[in-house]
Amino acid sequence: MDLSVPDAFKSHRFATAARTLNFQPEEIWEAISTPGNLLDCHPFCRSNEPIEWGDLGHSDVLVYLNGRTYVRQFRQWSPKKGYDLTIGEEGGKQSYVRWEISPISDEQSELRITVYPYLLSDLPRIASSIPFAVYVRPKLTAYLDSVIGGFEYYLDNGKRVPRNHFGRHSWFSD
Repeated sequence: MDLSVPDAFKSHRFATAARTLNFQPEEIWEAISTPGNLLDCHPFCRSNEPIEWGDLGHSDVLVYLNGRTYVRQFRQWSPKKGYDLTIGEEGGKQSYVRWEISPISDEQSELRITVYPYLLSDLPRIASSIPFAVYVRPKLTAYLDSVIGGFEYYLDNGKRVPRNHFGRHSWFSD
């Protein structure tokens, strides 16, 4: 998997969350790569419909609990390792997201999600540094922790994660 960030997103700040899961990379890959997977695994997802899901590419529509609707366009697809994508409103500003799976042992792997959001990306870095550090990064990290927790919940229990299971999020809950 090419780990370089596309030029269009290199100037964006980022937020990351990671967690060690008691599953092999193949099991995590199955959970994160199944079409419509966010409905079962994402605590803030109302619906997740594939647009295209196959050899020609991957894209889907994610509707959050509050009705916010984003399209995900997958750019790089590396089975059992992860993928990257852009996400945002159709025709609107896009954020760049990387999902990575790293084996730790025979029974454990790390799932890491890194987001380069479009929020504040139009501002000079000096002007955006404090708002990003104080507001955007903490909110985004809490969101990513909940998303990874939702995948862990699904893998542990074999059933859909309850909506808002890890608490409500002001950006995506209803």
